[in-house]
Amino acid sequence: MASNPEFVQYIADNLSRAGLITYRKMFGEYGMYCDGKIFALICNNQLFIKITEAGKKMQPALPQAPPYEGAKDYFLMEDIDDSVFLTEFVIATCKELPMPKERKKVKG
Repeated sequence: MASNPEFVQYIADNLSRAGLITYRKMFGEYGMYCDGKIFALICNNQLFIKITEAGKKMQPALPQAPPYEGAKDYFLMEDIDDSVFLTEFVIATCKELPMPKERKKVKG
């Protein structure tokens, strides 16, 4: 079941104070970015945030699950309506994540 675009926009709106939040459709679902760093996936209308040490310290009891079959575990964010907590969590998570590598342009 693909995620609803309105759900994805709702998550993006709730996280707007964390930084520049963007999303991209990926394999029928969505990748979420903050200031250019991919930090989460939205699959089946559920928010999965990458596991970091900061996230573990903030909420050690958060459930962990793979967003799709064969994926590694992510934090499964069940309370998506608490924008203050989500924003703080995403900021802390993104501080630990590396900037994406620049892609080389293919000459053709």
